[in-house]
Amino acid sequence: MLSAAQALARLREGNARFVANRGAGGLSHPERRAELVHGQDPIAVVLGCSDSRVPAELVFDQGFGDLFVIRVAGNIVAPSQIGSIEFSASRFGTRLVVVMGHTQCGAVEATLDVLQGSAVESRNLAFIVERMRPSVKAVLASRAIADREALLDAASRANVRASVEQLRHGSEILEQLVREEGLLIVGAEYSLETGVVDFFEGVPSAGC
Repeated sequence: MLSAAQALARLREGNARFVANRGAGGLSHPERRAELVHGQDPIAVVLGCSDSRVPAELVFDQGFGDLFVIRVAGNIVAPSQIGSIEFSASRFGTRLVVVMGHTQCGAVEATLDVLQGSAVESRNLAFIVERMRPSVKAVLASRAIADREALLDAASRANVRASVEQLRHGSEILEQLVREEGLLIVGAEYSLETGVVDFFEGVPSAGC
């Protein structure tokens, strides 16, 4: 079992390979698939957006069995996501959780549109928007950002921070693992333009 710091270092190294076009592309060998028939030992949980341009295994240059990935539009936190993270952290001993948003997120943009007067397309989309509304609304209320792209980026990062906080304080199991077992929950943003993942929330200044 890797520590949170070791897992984070491995993700950073993998992303550097991806950005430099030196990644293996998450390839799986028959031997590796055979090993995983009897169990798994993921190094990190990644709660990311469903956006087709942000596949976590490729972005971090990891293969079969390396990441426990949960994808939902807007990388929001709901009971099913919390339960999935609890499962991986408790059952497999995974010690790193990454909430990863991305630039030009459509779910963030939809939330901004609703807050600025547009209608929600469906009640199901409204559920996602309502989860994101508080953090995005705070950005609109506290920052005078004229540029739409800068506003989207600020809102995306605020949404990631909100999801990180919900995971840290929305589960007794995760809270205990943070206190006693070295579980680390961090926030990151993937740049569609550069391929770089910026770990900007919750990363210790030393040791990681």
